[in-house]
Amino acid sequence: MGLAVSTAASAKDDWTLVIHGGAGVIERDRITPEREAAVRAALRKAIDAGSAVLDNGGKAIDAVEATIRLLEDDPNFNAGRGAVFTSAGTNELDSSIMDGATREAGAVAGVTMTRHPISLARAVMEKSPHVMLSGDGADAFSSEHALEQVDPSWFRTEERWEQLQKFKADHKALGDFEREVKYGTVGAVARDTDGNLAAGTSTGGMTGKLYGRVGDSPIIGAGTYADNRACAVSATGAGEFYIREGVANEICARIRFLGEGPQEAADTVQAETQALGGDGGVIVVSHDGTPAWSFNTPGMYRGMARKGSEPRIAIYGDE
Repeated sequence: MGLAVSTAASAKDDWTLVIHGGAGVIERDRITPEREAAVRAALRKAIDAGSAVLDNGGKAIDAVEATIRLLEDDPNFNAGRGAVFTSAGTNELDSSIMDGATREAGAVAGVTMTRHPISLARAVMEKSPHVMLSGDGADAFSSEHALEQVDPSWFRTEERWEQLQKFKADHKALGDFEREVKYGTVGAVARDTDGNLAAGTSTGGMTGKLYGRVGDSPIIGAGTYADNRACAVSATGAGEFYIREGVANEICARIRFLGEGPQEAADTVQAETQALGGDGGVIVVSHDGTPAWSFNTPGMYRGMARKGSEPRIAIYGDE
C-alpha cells in the first residue's frame, strides 16, 4: 500500500519528514477509539517536533533524533517505554541512525538502561570508532558518555507484560503472537533544507524473543539506511526477513542505479520481502524530497510532513 504524492523535484529549501510507529494487523475493529486517538496524537506530537527542527533550518539527523525520542517515550509503541518483553521477561532495546551526507552510522543492540536508545546510537556514531555496540558494552558506553540512564522498570508496561504471559500460555512458535498483533517499531526519515538525508529506527524487538536476538532495526542496510545519492529508509516488520532481503539498502540501490522513484522501489522490495515470508512496512524519502511509504499489512502507524503543507497522519490501509 503506497502513498500518492507528486514526484516533482522539491525546491532547494524544501524539507520532508516521514515517520512510522509500526505495521501489522492494525484494523478498525481491533483498536478502541481511545487507543486510536492516543496513537494519532502521539504521531502528530512526534512529527511536529521533527518538523520544527527542519522548519528552523535544522539538520535532518537532528530532526530524526528528536522525532524518535518522543516515540520512544510513548507506551503506545514498541520502543523505549512500552517495549515488548523477551522470553526471559526483560526489555532489550535496539536502535540505529544514519547520516546520508557522510554515510556515517551508529547502532546499538540489547541495551537495557538508556532512556533513549536512538540517542545512544547517535553517540556511537559520533563518539566511537565503531558502527555497532551491543549488550553490556553498549550499556557501559551509554553510562560513560552521560546519556540519561533509567531503571529497567521504566520500560515496563502491564499491557506488554500481559502479552508475554499470553505468548507463553499459548505455547506458540517464536514470533507468532507478535506477528498477529503488530510490529511497533518506530522510525523516521528526513530531508533538510540543505538537501541532506537521515534515517533512524528504534525498537524493543518481538514478544518472547530468545536471549540475544537482534532483528533488522539496528542493522544498517536492513532496517535503516541513508545516502544522499538516493534516499533514506526506515523499516518495521519481520526482522529476520528484512535482514535477509537487505531491505533499506535494496530500496536505495534501486533508486540510485535503476532510477526508480521511491514508491516504485519501496513497493518492489516489499513484494520481494513478502515472497520470502516477511511482512511489515517501510518509509522513504528520496534525495529530491519525495516521500513514500509501503506496507503489506492491514495497517501501519505513519505520518508525513513537508514544508508549507499540513501534516498527514494515518493508521489504516485505506487512508
